[in-house]
Amino acid sequence: MATAGERQKHLSSLELKKLVVERLARRGVSLEDMAALVYFVQKKYIDRLTMEDCRSSVEHVLEKREVQNAILTGLSLDEMAERGFLEEPLSSMVRSDDGLYGIDEVLALSIVNVYGSIGLTNFGYLDKMKPGIIGQVNDRKGKKVNTFLDDLLAAVVAAAAARLAHRDRDGCLLLDDGAAACSLD
Repeated sequence: MATAGERQKHLSSLELKKLVVERLARRGVSLEDMAALVYFVQKKYIDRLTMEDCRSSVEHVLEKREVQNAILTGLSLDEMAERGFLEEPLSSMVRSDDGLYGIDEVLALSIVNVYGSIGLTNFGYLDKMKPGIIGQVNDRKGKKVNTFLDDLLAAVVAAAAARLAHRDRDGCLLLDDGAAACSLD
């Protein structure tokens, strides 16, 4: 067991968020990519929705430690599979995104569950249809291993869209002058 002096420094949520955004960028995904999908999912339900609202919601989702942990875990597994660092048969299952290997979806559901059943519905739609960056990442098979990444993106977008739906219902979206309508998160 490690002594107090040997313990690893724990990163703050803000440091982890920065790391997650960097790791996603390294895989070709930006906050704007995710915000655009949130807008796509929610625009017909929230008349005054802006891209700023969507990006802010994505950023709020990425500030949650459970989300950060899921993303870092999934990205690491994708990268380890790319480099051949996973043992068989797991390596082949992850590299091929085997249809009976559902752990990628299970990990993503830990993100979706943060914002309730509407997040789950959004996730199912995004995972099946694969619009925008989710489909682009999924189509890179063969060049990169993105078995976890496509599901993680669908989960973040689904959670951010669910967050906006809850905030809209409670009257908490930003007003035209930029002032918050209420203090709920």
